[in-house]
Amino acid sequence: MAQRKSTKGNNRDTQTNTHSNHASIKTSSHQGKRIAKATLLLVLSIFVSAGLLSFLCCFDYTTLTGPRQVTTTITKPPIITLHRFPRQCGVVQNQTQPVSEDGTNKNKPRSNHSRPPTCPSYFRWIYEDLRPWRETGVTREILEKARSKAHFRVIILDGRVYVKKYRRPIETRDTFTLWGIVQLLQWYPGRLPDLELLFDADDRPTVRSIDYRGQQHPGPPPVFRYCSNDASLDIVFPDWSFWGWAELNIKPWAKSLVAIEEGNKMTQWEDRVPYAYWRGNPNVARTRKDLLRCNVSDQEDWNTRLYINDWATEFKEGFKNSNLENQCTHRYKIYIEGWAWSVSEKYIMACDSMTLNVRPTYYDFLIRGMVPLQHYWPIRDLGKCRSLKHAVHWGNTHVDQARKIGEEGSRYIREEVSMEYVYDYMFHLMNEYAKLLKFKPEIPLGAKEITTDSMGCPAKGRWRDFMAESMVMSPSEVSPCEMPLPYSPMELREVLERKANLTRQVEVWEDQYYQAKTIGRNGSGYVLKYLQMKYVYDYMFHILQSYGKLMKMNVEVPEGAKEVCPETMACPVKGGRMRQYMDDSLILSPSNKGSCETPPPFEDDELKKFLEKKKSVEKEVEKWTNEYWEEQNKSLQH
Repeated sequence: MAQRKSTKGNNRDTQTNTHSNHASIKTSSHQGKRIAKATLLLVLSIFVSAGLLSFLCCFDYTTLTGPRQVTTTITKPPIITLHRFPRQCGVVQNQTQPVSEDGTNKNKPRSNHSRPPTCPSYFRWIYEDLRPWRETGVTREILEKARSKAHFRVIILDGRVYVKKYRRPIETRDTFTLWGIVQLLQWYPGRLPDLELLFDADDRPTVRSIDYRGQQHPGPPPVFRYCSNDASLDIVFPDWSFWGWAELNIKPWAKSLVAIEEGNKMTQWEDRVPYAYWRGNPNVARTRKDLLRCNVSDQEDWNTRLYINDWATEFKEGFKNSNLENQCTHRYKIYIEGWAWSVSEKYIMACDSMTLNVRPTYYDFLIRGMVPLQHYWPIRDLGKCRSLKHAVHWGNTHVDQARKIGEEGSRYIREEVSMEYVYDYMFHLMNEYAKLLKFKPEIPLGAKEITTDSMGCPAKGRWRDFMAESMVMSPSEVSPCEMPLPYSPMELREVLERKANLTRQVEVWEDQYYQAKTIGRNGSGYVLKYLQMKYVYDYMFHILQSYGKLMKMNVEVPEGAKEVCPETMACPVKGGRMRQYMDDSLILSPSNKGSCETPPPFEDDELKKFLEKKKSVEKEVEKWTNEYWEEQNKSLQH
């Protein structure tokens, strides 16, 4: 019993201890849950606050992690970024996306699975633009020589973009150029290698090839810019307006292209005004001021209709007269450079009108893929008025061919210069450039990382709208197009010679046109001068007089002959055209002057030479005619 009691006591103690332990565990559990809940609420509060601040675009992560020190020796491990769309700060949420009939976003670069695997032919010029550094590469020393020419430096490291600005460019060119580069990395995330480049956002090229010829000269500085020319080594890059030109209310290229396509449908080609149209600012270049001489006037009609665009007035009136989609109303549109190349080029060519391309001095990245008589009609810079008049005359007398040139040029712009290919060009250019670097790219002191949020969130007005409209919403579903092989020296020479020959052919046609007009004027002048009635009567007088001298008989009036005079001929005629013509041609009084003197007769040899010359010229004209039609048919077939 005692043992049982003891056992029971032990059991009770055990139970008591067990209850005590349960109570202790339960109490600890409640306290732990309260602590966990408090901790969870605290963490959630921090993240919600951070999210709210990030939403307002003013969250600075260095407040948690401390200031990040940037030095020239920083290298970063690869970062895998999960792209979340839409963005947090409302750039996307607040925009209205135009949607096509099939429900897709028209502004998003399209992933066209059926596009050709090889890039358009103008991509081959990337190799030519980078050729000066093919053997030596780009060293840090060579790159830094471009520093004095640059507006900003771009560094891409581990898929992130950094920029260091040196001076302010015109308007906000740098902003939208950098925005385009950021969107490129959104379109092809993680695909670009590390690189470092310097960009000059002014118009005219600055790296003259003549300054870097010969072994004694160092390699030229690699300067990226929007255009170059045959005497320069600047590397051409798509201009800022592909993402919008906010100052002039020119929308991003994808949206502008849709609007111009709609404008094209408003007026059929054959119903368009049969003259050459241009609207722009003539004060930026002498060649544009010279163009205004070609406008229609009381003295001359050069088949042009030219208009001055006053951007200050346009700004005040809300750009109501400068909508690109409303300018596809003429059969022919003139492209002419400004201070350098002109942004207007792609908008002009998108109109289906035959582009009359005044001989350019500069080229951008896309123009080198175009061919005369296939994509545009070349116009002389010197003597542009005569050249424009002939081009319009040719188009109006060869309507089908002119329309075909216009449509082919427009197709080239729409299909081969779509935003998808613009990004592909940027990708391949920067990728090929990165292969030339002989140093490891670094983030310099003062450089800042730029992202879609850091650029889009602070933007206001049209700047913000255009960024929203041109923002890449998701990565591309396909890889970049494949680069074609570089030109061989012979291929490049053939391409350039073909373009030059086609341009010369147009100039020959123009010369022949004006030669024909000269012949016509000369013929008309001959008739007006030498077929006056005075000379008709003089000719009659001299031939009858010369004939009379040959008479070897006495002149007699035969039986039945009647004398005639104005009265006996005109009086019996009663009204009508016959009487009117007799009255109009009646000589009322004798001439006060004698007849002209008869020139001496042809010598036998002189007459022979004269007849041979006429026959030779006739054969030459026949040859020109045959060659004209052969060349024209051959050119249009290409």
